[in-house]
Amino acid sequence: MSSARNTPAGQESSQDEVTVIRPWGLKRTIGGTSVGNMMEWYDFGIFAFLVPPISQVFFGGTTSAGSLVATFTMFAAAFVVRPLGGLFFGPLGDRIGRRRVLAITMITMAIGTLSIGLIPGAAAIGAWAPVLLLLARLVQGFSTGGEYAGAMTYLGEHAPDTRRGFLASWLEFGTLCGYVLGAAVATGITAVVPQEALLSWGWRIPFLIAGPLGLVGLYVRTRLEESPAYEEHVQDRDQQQDSVGEQLHDTVVKPWRPLLICVGLVLAFNVTNYTLTQYMPTYLSEEVGVAHTPALLIVLAVMVILMGLVTVGGWLSDRVGRNPILYVGCALLLVLSVPAFFALSQGGYVLVFLGTLLLGLTLLCFNSTLPAALPALFPVGVRYGSLAIAFNVSVAVFGGTTPLIAAALVATTGSELMPAFLLVGAGVIGAVAVYFTRESAGRPMPGSAPSAANDTEAREIAAENQREAPE
Repeated sequence: MSSARNTPAGQESSQDEVTVIRPWGLKRTIGGTSVGNMMEWYDFGIFAFLVPPISQVFFGGTTSAGSLVATFTMFAAAFVVRPLGGLFFGPLGDRIGRRRVLAITMITMAIGTLSIGLIPGAAAIGAWAPVLLLLARLVQGFSTGGEYAGAMTYLGEHAPDTRRGFLASWLEFGTLCGYVLGAAVATGITAVVPQEALLSWGWRIPFLIAGPLGLVGLYVRTRLEESPAYEEHVQDRDQQQDSVGEQLHDTVVKPWRPLLICVGLVLAFNVTNYTLTQYMPTYLSEEVGVAHTPALLIVLAVMVILMGLVTVGGWLSDRVGRNPILYVGCALLLVLSVPAFFALSQGGYVLVFLGTLLLGLTLLCFNSTLPAALPALFPVGVRYGSLAIAFNVSVAVFGGTTPLIAAALVATTGSELMPAFLLVGAGVIGAVAVYFTRESAGRPMPGSAPSAANDTEAREIAAENQREAPE
């Protein structure tokens, strides 16, 4: 027989109980996770918004195609170590808890970002400048390997089953806030500071801000409570923990099917995401001929629109399901990518804005839905680790290399439409992954008991479970 159980901030206790999620704890969880995620992605995102001045400072004082490709190589380098960060932080989060690891990733990212703002340029220290820049980007990438998957896991394990899509979408609201904050700071600096001063010291300001932001984020993260689902898992598991080898086998080998599904879903999500948020400002300024500041403002405006819609998409996924919305996103990639880039290539602020907005609406189908769908692929005991590894392998191989590949294809072929074909390919792979994804809306996550938003809903779930129980 099922029964309702009250848990202040959390979720499951056992498979035959329904946990009631209390609002006060849930609000603090959402706020703390989203604010921390905002600061993390401000740190990681500002690099792309300042690619032109960074390419001049670190790669020969010119914005030629070669220096841009070199700068995007630095951008992609952070993604090379993201799987290593996922491999380290993910299983660690399954062993010592989600909250502790999220605090560690917060301060590690702040250190890496602050370091970029302190590195002298190539004119001062020669080849050491790009070497130190590379090291700082590797620190950022290592931190990010544990951040986003951990935040998805942590927030998903606190959410009621019937509202997980809406509540988890606030994580992407925080991500978009971080991108918008980074774009706004970068736009303000490039618009106000003269070009000579921008190359001398102005570009450093957004990176130096990471120091105080990191301290604020660390304070927020340390005040969060541990995931109740994780605490229940710790109480239920044997006192003797599995060895590292056994844990890795359970994390990487045993759940091979959901790992592959996760890689495919994340591919579609992040190729779209990094095309819009990381590559688009440079594409508009270098290929379309839009001045750098207006290009940033256009991308900024689209992200502000997405901020207003992302939680609506999450709410809708709780009602119609995650998979239908993901299918729409894949279809839009197939149908709208080439028209969107054709509009961008025509120039003019109206067409450029409309083309960018089309890509943004496509991204909305993924970033409003996947924060709830991805953690539901894995059981609680390996959820953080499996999700972190699959997510970051996909991002490293496909998402993070998107700006580099797109820039190289445009430089090689001379065609401004080439990035659209990357998006079309991502849409095909994403649709195949959705086909094999079990619908998770309204259902408990694997290894978790049902959770409800209030006592009435808990009684309804308990009654339904009792009716479905075998005689």
